[in-house]
Amino acid sequence: MTIRLRQDIMAVKERDPAAKTALEVMLCYPGIHALIFHRLAHYFYRRGQVLLPRLISQLSRLLTGIEIHPGAIIGQGLFVDHGMGVVIGETSELGNNVTIYQGVTLGGTGKEKGKRHPTIGDNVVIGAGAKVLGPIEIGTGARIGAGSVVLNSVPPGATVVGVPGRVVFHNGERVHSINLNHTDLPDPVAEALKRLQDQIDLLRCRIEKAE
Repeated sequence: MTIRLRQDIMAVKERDPAAKTALEVMLCYPGIHALIFHRLAHYFYRRGQVLLPRLISQLSRLLTGIEIHPGAIIGQGLFVDHGMGVVIGETSELGNNVTIYQGVTLGGTGKEKGKRHPTIGDNVVIGAGAKVLGPIEIGTGARIGAGSVVLNSVPPGATVVGVPGRVVFHNGERVHSINLNHTDLPDPVAEALKRLQDQIDLLRCRIEKAE
């Protein structure tokens, strides 16, 4: 077992309370399988081959439900939880100890050449179903809420939720806390509507008094 594979397995055991043994992680976690396939595909991709890396990537997609382009650069300790429907584009760059939940897309926004996918910093958490699109940067320690659509760069330590994604929490202070408890994410649109409703109620009271 290579050092890199040991690190991947330890990352799963540290972040998933359901993971009991290294053997269980090795045999039953599709995120680990996808990483093994990706490293093999990336090896050939860096040596200028085209078809073989893509075939390996497609085999991985078929077996794991996780699609990682051979050109993507992935750091140590990536944890893809469940993983079904995860897509990581060609020019994506992921730092160390990134956590990605099912249904996440790290995608592009057009047909332009060159860098067109996100750069993800260290210790970032990306919630289930989130879409991070374009050549943007997600800063170290940032958290992306489930179902968010992120189109702009996110500063380090920020929490982003919504469609489009909005920073609602930054370096321990609420922006208008949360960690990424997926049952405790704020809804910026609902909060804005509530504030509008409060203003309408206040104006109604003043009009009634004036009459």
